[in-house]
Amino acid sequence: MSTAELASSYAALILADDGVEITADKLQTLLKAAKVADVEPIWTSLFAKALEGKDVKDMLSNVGSGGGAAAAGPAAGAGGAGGAAAEEAKEEEKEEEKEESDEDMGFGLFD
Repeated sequence: MSTAELASSYAALILADDGVEITADKLQTLLKAAKVADVEPIWTSLFAKALEGKDVKDMLSNVGSGGGAAAAGPAAGAGGAGGAAAEEAKEEEKEEEKEESDEDMGFGLFD
């Protein structure tokens, strides 16, 4: 990660911590106040557009909770039909694992 990227990331975190809207102008102002040299405006505009309308604090507090938990929720709430679909998915995964085995093809790692 370059110095410009790192400085823009920290500036965005500072603005988010203060509850200030993250814009390219505010990021540039903060970087100038911190005396970070040679940060091109493209970096601040990229960070501002990427974080536009997003709650950075919420994103940081939910880093470990990816999409896996969300997919399991609807299947559990569907009742009996969801359980059958989950069993079919498990069976398909087992079949795929069997198909990918090198032993079935007649060769191994050290042959």
